[in-house]
Amino acid sequence: MTREFDAVLCDFDGVLKFVDLGRQAEIERAYGVEPGTVARVTGESALAVPALTGLVTREEWLESAVPVLAGLVGSAARASALTAEWVAARTWVDEEVVALLARARARVPVVLVSNATSELTAHLRELELHDAFDHVVSSYDVGVAKPDPRIFEIAAGRAGAPLERCLFADDRPENVRAASALGMTALLYRAPADLEKALLPLFEEAA
Repeated sequence: MTREFDAVLCDFDGVLKFVDLGRQAEIERAYGVEPGTVARVTGESALAVPALTGLVTREEWLESAVPVLAGLVGSAARASALTAEWVAARTWVDEEVVALLARARARVPVVLVSNATSELTAHLRELELHDAFDHVVSSYDVGVAKPDPRIFEIAAGRAGAPLERCLFADDRPENVRAASALGMTALLYRAPADLEKALLPLFEEAA
């Protein structure tokens, strides 16, 4: 196989890091709201995009959802408690994906590209991923978020590779479409086997 890329760009949430959605649903039910309510309300907040582009902190963003949630759970205090419990649900790393990226990193630069809040650096340390990448491109730090083409351009620049020589893996179709439109080899991630297949030409070089 001929290698189609000289760098690997990878998403964080939904590819490497996962959250216990079942536990979050339990928490929401305990407060008397439907599962998915906190994600919906925080996502609809006017501060959602500013929180991803460095204009406000994660705490300010979550706090902006409290008045709406208070109307659903009875008080601001209960809304704040709901939010705190919801965001504290267990998270974990897919070690199979970590291992695949480590193998790829032995051959080409690997760059994390994440739509992230002010907490990304802390989360990477908590999950022991702070040394797992050659570069970390956080939307919070660079001021633009996927699927904006500029964040892909920044990430490719950090990797030292042209866009058309980058493999990009993400679980969101809109981000994959944006990367593909820029000429990148774009993978819609669903399982580790998807990433392994995409990386196969790279691994066969090292065999």
